[in-house]
Amino acid sequence: MKKLILFELRKIFFNRLTQAAWFVLLCLSFLFGFSSYQNMNAFDGISKEGSGGTAVEIDKAIAKKYEGMLTDEKVRQIMEDFKPTRDLHGMNAAYLQYNATQSAVFRKFSDLDGNWNGLRVSDVFGDEEIKIGYTYGWLKTSENMVKVFLVLSFVIVVMIAPVFSGEYGGVDNIILTSRYGRTTCAAAKVIGSFLAAVLVTAAVSAVNLIYALLLYGGSGLDCSVLFAPAGFAEGYIPFNITCGTLLKYQILLAFTGAVSVTGITLVLSAGCKSQTAALAASAAAYLFPVFLPVSETSPLFRIIVLLPLYHAQFVSLMSVDQGNNGLLYAILAVPAAFLFVGIGAIVSYKIFVRHQVS
Repeated sequence: MKKLILFELRKIFFNRLTQAAWFVLLCLSFLFGFSSYQNMNAFDGISKEGSGGTAVEIDKAIAKKYEGMLTDEKVRQIMEDFKPTRDLHGMNAAYLQYNATQSAVFRKFSDLDGNWNGLRVSDVFGDEEIKIGYTYGWLKTSENMVKVFLVLSFVIVVMIAPVFSGEYGGVDNIILTSRYGRTTCAAAKVIGSFLAAVLVTAAVSAVNLIYALLLYGGSGLDCSVLFAPAGFAEGYIPFNITCGTLLKYQILLAFTGAVSVTGITLVLSAGCKSQTAALAASAAAYLFPVFLPVSETSPLFRIIVLLPLYHAQFVSLMSVDQGNNGLLYAILAVPAAFLFVGIGAIVSYKIFVRHQVS
C-alpha cells in the first residue's frame, strides 16, 4: 500500500498541469505579498515619509513608541501627536492615514476635524484589553492569504480531478489492478489525494508565513486585530483576538477547505469519464455557493458558510455570530471537513471499484 500511495503522489505532483498550477500559485503568493509591501506608505507626522520598506520601518518605530495596552492617555497622546495641521477640505479625519498607528486610533476616536470625539477605550471596546503594536503587515498578510487560499483550492482541483477520471482505460491502471487488486488501488488513490492536498496546503502556508516574517519581522503577532488602520473594512474580524491567533484560525480553515474540496473533486473524478469534465464539474461545484441568492442574515447562510469556498474566504465563517460565538461556529468547519472527507473517500472508492468490476 505504501508503494502505491507514493506512486499516486508522484503521478499527482509530476503532472505537467499540476506543476504549472503550482508555479502560478507560488508566483501569485510572492506577487500579492510584494505588492502590499511596496504599496505601503507612512509619515511620522514630522519629516520622515516613505513607501515600501521605509514605510514599514516608520510604522514599526511609531508602533514601538506606543506599544502595550491601549489606554485613554495613549489615545489622547496619539490624537495630539498626529493632529491634522492642514485643511482636510471636508474629508472625514477618521479616514486620514499618516501611518498605521495614527489611522487605527483616528478611525475610532476622531471627530470629523481630527479632534478627540470624547469616547474612551471602554466606550469603544468594552471590557476588552486591547494590546497595540505593529499589526499592519500581518493584517495585510492575512488579506493576501485569502486570495492565495482561494487560488490554492483551484490548484487542488487541478491536482485531484485526473486521479480517477484519468485512469479509465489506462494501461497503468490495468497493470496495477491485476497486481495489487482493484480495492487496494482505489484506496491508494483516495489516500494519496488527501495526503497531496494536505502537503500542498502546508507548503503554501509555510511559504506565505516565512515571506511575511522576512518582510515584517515577528513583532505584532501578539497584538489585537481590532487595532487596525482604516484601510481594513469595519468588522474585518469583529472580536478581540491577536494577529497570531487570527493566522492560526485562517490556516486551520485552509486545511479544512483543502480536504473538503478534495472530497468533492474525488467524487466527480470517479463519476466523470474524462479529465476535462471532472475538472470543469469540480470547479463549478466549488463556486456553486457564489450563485446562491442567500444573504448573510439568512439562517440558511449558517449552513452554506460551511462549504469549502468559505473556508478559504474565512472572514464570513468567523463572523457568523458576533463575539466569541463566531470563533466557536468557525470550529464547525472541522466536522464539516470530516464529512466531506468521509463522503468523498467512500463514494469515489465505490464508484471506481464498481467500474473496475464492470
